[in-house]
Amino acid sequence: MAAEAIPATKLAYFDDMWTVESTATLLSQLQTEDGRIALILDATIFYPQGGGQPADTGFITGAASGFKFVVEDVKLKDGLVYHYGAFENPQDDCFCIPKMGEKLSLRVNLQRRDFNSRLHSAGHLLDICMHKVGLSHLEPGKGYHFSDGPFVEYKGIIPQDLLQIKQQELEKEANALILTGGKVSASILPYDEASEWCGGDLPSYISKDSTPRIVKLGDHPGCPCGGTHVADIANIKSLMVTHIRTKKGFTKVFYNISP
Repeated sequence: MAAEAIPATKLAYFDDMWTVESTATLLSQLQTEDGRIALILDATIFYPQGGGQPADTGFITGAASGFKFVVEDVKLKDGLVYHYGAFENPQDDCFCIPKMGEKLSLRVNLQRRDFNSRLHSAGHLLDICMHKVGLSHLEPGKGYHFSDGPFVEYKGIIPQDLLQIKQQELEKEANALILTGGKVSASILPYDEASEWCGGDLPSYISKDSTPRIVKLGDHPGCPCGGTHVADIANIKSLMVTHIRTKKGFTKVFYNISP
């Protein structure tokens, strides 16, 4: 089936960010120009890389065909989620080719999902702490929630003589909130309700006729986000603000979490 004829993939992790095992139906198997194999399903719990968060990895298996597909990368394009990877033991005499319409089992790498979710939630927690330490005038921009140097970037600067002080204040405030804890929730909402969840304001890139997905940490204002997060702020465990850098009118707050 050609990609343009396939219905959009249901993003099951939107409904439940903590499910790591599920089933789905195989709609298409493709081979990309670079030789990679991609499976497209009717629904997925695998998170595709985006929003500064790395993709999930794991396995997709078919009991009927008897195959195991190792998911190495996941991407979302034009409404379709592509699960890139390789079949395990494709030269085995018992190996069978997956059949279109076959019901498959999905299993996400729990350890990777948990760490990525904690790291992403920690970035959101930093946003909350920026307001609490007197830095609400800085406008949040992009976030990078990968393990090799995660940061949140803001438009605006912090004076050089305050960098170390604000670094300490942010870390102290973040860990106080982690100690207190608070339920994390995510919902797809009408624009007006989404705006209320976000403290009465939404970024300009959110269309007024859209239904954005909003992630909310505890009782603090939420923000639009398509990623996965912890179930409770306490699950972040700890947050270290490693350093703050200002350059050309922008501030980057670098952080990390415990393994």
